[in-house]
Amino acid sequence: MKTVSEASPELGVAEACRALGVPRANFYRRGRPPARSPRPPRRKPLRALGEGERRVVLDLLHSERFVDLSPQEIFATLLEDGLYHCSVRTMYRILLAAEEVRERRDQLRHPNYSKPELLAIGPNQVWSWDITKLLGPAKWTYFYLYVLLDIFSRYVVGWMVAERESRALARRLIQETCIKEDIEPGQLTLHADRGSAMTSKPVAHLLADLGVTKTHSRPHVSNDNPFSESQFKTMKYRPAFPERFDSPRHARGFSAEFFPWYNHEHHHAGLGYLTPAVVHHGRTDEVLAVRQAALDAAFAAHPERFVHRPPRTTRPPEAVWINPPTPALVAQ
Repeated sequence: MKTVSEASPELGVAEACRALGVPRANFYRRGRPPARSPRPPRRKPLRALGEGERRVVLDLLHSERFVDLSPQEIFATLLEDGLYHCSVRTMYRILLAAEEVRERRDQLRHPNYSKPELLAIGPNQVWSWDITKLLGPAKWTYFYLYVLLDIFSRYVVGWMVAERESRALARRLIQETCIKEDIEPGQLTLHADRGSAMTSKPVAHLLADLGVTKTHSRPHVSNDNPFSESQFKTMKYRPAFPERFDSPRHARGFSAEFFPWYNHEHHHAGLGYLTPAVVHHGRTDEVLAVRQAALDAAFAAHPERFVHRPPRTTRPPEAVWINPPTPALVAQ
């Protein structure tokens, strides 16, 4: 009887394996050549620089005169000085051995940004704020919508439309909103991304004067500011949201209609389908009592329609996090 190896030149591997009832994987695995033994270490070339000579070259590359130059520039400059130590390629080999084959000039060192972990168990404890662009009447024209959002109640506590992104305007909006909401020193944390207005000194000085703690998202991490992003999405997915705004007045008119609807009429899924205004102004128990009475009446009239248990209202969460700590850290 022929083996797979003998039959495969005549039939092909697939047909031979099928005829003999042998998986093709077994054929290829068993026919694989044995693993090669590792190569012996490369011997040092006779023409290679000695350790002392390599040290001289590396010190030269580190010198104040050459520390900001490429090996090509250093090589050419030394030749013009009448000096030759080694080739450009050898300079690169020496730098590679010292783990310095990269941009050797001074570079920006990015700090290790910590993940913001913010907790709100009531209104006016943590606000999230952001600025979004609204398309203007022509290409490359924009209006800027500033929004301050309470993460516990999802209530928009302040907003403004402007023709530019401005530190001074952001400072004014935050100050006026804190006064309107009667924010006390030490009461509020204001969270934002790292836009120029958010990280500006005028805003930072204002928050310090008001006793407001400021936090920032990590760079390029949208999940660190999810509540503002979600609110902008709700606004821009509204059927009435225009493709473009004709003027700042048009943008302000739309916003003046949208935000009262969002605060007082929009039943938010993250709040147990209560409106942000109900949660923000402490009317949760009152509204849930009315809802529960309606559910109790429905159950009394038709208990057979509720199979598992009497219906209960859904309460909004008692605590709202931006980046809750991991369970392992909580357990410790």
